[in-house]
Amino acid sequence: MGHDHNERLEKVRSGLPSDESLCDLADLFKIFGDTTRMKILYALSETELCVCAIAELLGMTQPAISHQLKILRNAHLVGSRREGRTVYCFLADEHVETIVSQGFEHLMERETEKERRK
Repeated sequence: MGHDHNERLEKVRSGLPSDESLCDLADLFKIFGDTTRMKILYALSETELCVCAIAELLGMTQPAISHQLKILRNAHLVGSRREGRTVYCFLADEHVETIVSQGFEHLMERETEKERRK
């Protein structure tokens, strides 16, 4: 004999976003699945940087960094401004900073737990 979970299911169904919205969310998180892009986001969470500084920091070419920045800009995760010939990049808003910092906090909690179990 099973249990009745209809009330809980109805609560979830009524608040479930559309398939299109969930697909968009999945696509957003795929962008975070690249180590280079995460390095860029982490660096920009510290300070605004020009493209050449990001390239130097990561030991990559400017075209390679520009490619990754285009992906981040298209996802509205990074903004940029031009000053003369120099393009400066920054995190688009506080949500991006929160996602990055919360992700690291989550990882650090797991690492702390692993250490405690040893």
